Amino acid sequence: MSNEPATSREGSLDAPTRHPIEWRGEAFWNRDALDKELERVFEICHGCRRCVSLCHAFPTLFDLIDESATMEIDGVDKADYAKVVEQCYLCDLCYQTKCPYVPPHPWNVDFPHLMLRAKAVEFKNGGADFGSKVLSSTTTVGRIASIPVIAEAVNALNRSKPARKLLEKTLHVHSEARVPEYQHPRARKRLRNLDGAGDAEPAGRTRGRVAIFATCYCDSVLPTVLEDLAAVFTHNGIATKLIERETCCGMPKLELGDLASIEKYGNENIPVLAAAVRDGFDLIAAVPSCVLMFKQELPLLFPDDEDVQRVRRAFFDPFEYLMERHKASLLKTDFRNPLGKVAWHVACHQRVQNIGPKTREVLSLIPDTEIVTIERCSGHDGTYGVRSETYALARKIARPVETRIKQSEAPTLTSDCPMAGSHLAHGVDDQPAQVHPLTLLRKAYGI
Repeated sequence: MSNEPATSREGSLDAPTRHPIEWRGEAFWNRDALDKELERVFEICHGCRRCVSLCHAFPTLFDLIDESATMEIDGVDKADYAKVVEQCYLCDLCYQTKCPYVPPHPWNVDFPHLMLRAKAVEFKNGGADFGSKVLSSTTTVGRIASIPVIAEAVNALNRSKPARKLLEKTLHVHSEARVPEYQHPRARKRLRNLDGAGDAEPAGRTRGRVAIFATCYCDSVLPTVLEDLAAVFTHNGIATKLIERETCCGMPKLELGDLASIEKYGNENIPVLAAAVRDGFDLIAAVPSCVLMFKQELPLLFPDDEDVQRVRRAFFDPFEYLMERHKASLLKTDFRNPLGKVAWHVACHQRVQNIGPKTREVLSLIPDTEIVTIERCSGHDGTYGVRSETYALARKIARPVETRIKQSEAPTLTSDCPMAGSHLAHGVDDQPAQVHPLTLLRKAYGI
C-alpha cells in the first residue's frame, strides 16, 4: 500500500460512479464558477492526454494549450473554452473507458457532464440557432415528415441537390450528409394491435412482459426495426406492447444543453412509463441513446424522483433483455438461417451502459455466424454527423471504423444505433449493406 495521501493518487482502480447533476442550484449556472471548474479539469486533461484519439474535443483543447504563450491552461483565453465544449457530443466514452480520474477518485473528473453544464449555461444565456432547435425537435419533425404525401415530398427533396444546398443554408445540414428517409405508416400505427396480453414467465431481472418505447427515429424512419423487435420477443414468449403514448426521450436536447425541454419531456414520459412498470411491464427501446437517457441521464438530473428511478430500474437494452432470458434457458435457439460474417459496430451509448457485448453474445448463438466486433466511435453522435460545421470532422472520426469494416470483408454491417450504422454505411458506399441487429435476429429465426 502506498503511503501517499489519496489526493495525490495517480489513477484509480475503483469502478466509476456518477454524482447527481446539481442543475437546480445557483452555482451550476454561475459563469465564473463554471470557468473555474473548466480550467481545473482542462489542466488535469492536459497532464494526461490519453483521450486524444476519442473525439475532436481533446485535440481542440490540447492545440489551444500548445499554441498559447505559456503552453499551459493559464495561457488559454477563457472565451476559447467554448471551442472545446462545442466539439463534445456527450458520447461518454472518455468517462467510461479512458479517464483514470473519474469519481470516486478525489480529482472528481466528469468531463461529459462538465461539458453538459457548459452547454446548459450557454443555451440559457444565448439559446441555439434555428437549425439546431429544429433538428433536436425529433418528435415533431418525425410526425410531420412521416405523414403520407408529405413523406414522399420530404424524401424527394432530400434526394435533390438544389434542395440539399438550401437545407444547408437554412438548417446547416451538410449537403453530403446522409439524412433519414421517412416512412408511413409509422411504427406506432403498425403495431397498435400489440396488447401485451398473455402469460409471462419471469427470469432473472426480467418479468417476461415488455412495453416498447418506440423512439422518434424508429417510429418515423425505421418502423420495420420495431416490427422485428416485436416479432422476436413474441417468438420467445415475451408478452409485448407499445407504450400508450410518448414523446422524445430528450437526448437531442441534452446535446444542446436545453434542460428545460428535457424536464418537459420527462414530465410527459415518466408518468406513462412508471405506470407501465407498476402494471408489471419491463421497458425497452431499440435505440441505445434512448435507453441511456432513461437509465442514466434522467436519473442523474432528477435523483429524488422515485418514478424516474423506477423507470431506470425497469429499462433494458433489447439484447441485454434477451441474454437475461437465455441465462434461464428461456431464449429460443431454433435458428433456421445462418448470418455468415457480420461486422458489428458497438454503439457508444450502448457500450457505456456497462452491460457487456450482449448483441454479440446473442448473435453468436446462431450457427455458422461470425461476429467481428468494432469498438470505436462512428462519429455520428446525433446532429454532429450531419451539421455543416462538424460533418467533415465526423467523417474523419468515422474513418478508422470504416477501415476496420472493409478489412473484415464481412458482407453485412450492423450497429444497434441505426444512425451510426447509416453514417458508417454511407462512408463505405453501402458495401457492405447495413442491417439492424434485431432484423438479423429475426432473419435467423426465419419468422
